Amino acid sequence: MPDLIDNPEEYFRQFLPKRDQLLIELEEEARREEIPIVGPIVGELLHILASVTQARRILELGTATGYSTIFLARAFASTRGRLVTIDNDPDMAARAKINFHRAGLDHQIDILVGDSQEKLSEMDKSFDLVFLDIDKEYYASVLPHCHRLLKKGRLLIADNVGFKDADPFNRLIFKSSEWRSVNLFAFLPLHSPEKDGLCLALRL
Repeated sequence: MPDLIDNPEEYFRQFLPKRDQLLIELEEEARREEIPIVGPIVGELLHILASVTQARRILELGTATGYSTIFLARAFASTRGRLVTIDNDPDMAARAKINFHRAGLDHQIDILVGDSQEKLSEMDKSFDLVFLDIDKEYYASVLPHCHRLLKKGRLLIADNVGFKDADPFNRLIFKSSEWRSVNLFAFLPLHSPEKDGLCLALRL
């Protein structure tokens, strides 16, 4: 069996995707203010998945300063795609709106401020991709809404499933006949935290 690379965490830390000045500023801001963000590895993964699935309507639960939103929205920046993002913090939503304008994406992003459960219950339009990144204790309770709003054969991505509060969600989606899912535990440089899990789930 081939030998594993020495010091794999330090080795893979050198392969951080390139980011523009805006994203780097948001990363520095997140470190300074202890704002949890997905970081460049997961951000790039979100962009790739949104691109290869040709998602034209994306739903994000948990905006913060808009870091992950920018990665997702740039996947359809040259098309007529639309992204809806929800956050319960008006101050964060206001900061995100400024960042979307700086990124030139504000015309393709709708920010909803309020409780995710309430906002989801009011929605009836379907989506091609859902990214879940709210407080982990609410993951399980919003999963039925995600299933209802996500088109059949489309992708749900959940961040931070390595958190204890995500355990009910992990067990629920694993046993569900409505999803085909996989949980990945990984080292994710500049993610909050750097060792965490991601769930990818196909809506059946």
